[in-house]
Amino acid sequence: MKLVIAIVSNDDSHTVLSALTKANFSVTKLSSSGGFLRVGNTTLMIGTEAERLEELKDLLREYCSTRQLATVSMPASYSDAMFSMLPVEVTVGGATVFVLDVEEFLKI
Repeated sequence: MKLVIAIVSNDDSHTVLSALTKANFSVTKLSSSGGFLRVGNTTLMIGTEAERLEELKDLLREYCSTRQLATVSMPASYSDAMFSMLPVEVTVGGATVFVLDVEEFLKI
C-alpha cells in the first residue's frame, strides 16, 4: 500500500478531486499555503494499492496543469528596489507529489 501526498493549486483542486473520486480513490483534502507566491494550495492525501499508483499519477498529470503568472518580486533591500520591482514570470500549478510506503493501514 502507498500513501500519496499531492500538493496542487487551488485552481486545479476541484477538477482533480472530482476525477480522483470518480476513479474510486479515497482522498483527504487539506488546505495549505506556501512557496514563493505565498498563495493557497490544496494538499491531497491519497491511500492506494501499489498496483493503482500509475493510474493515480496519470490523473494528477492530466488534471493539474501548469501555467505562467507574472508577479512582482519584493526587494531584499531598498537599494535593490529599483531593479527588483519589474514583473517576473513564474510557472505555477502542476503538482508536487510524494509517494510513501505504508507499513500498516487501519480503519477504526
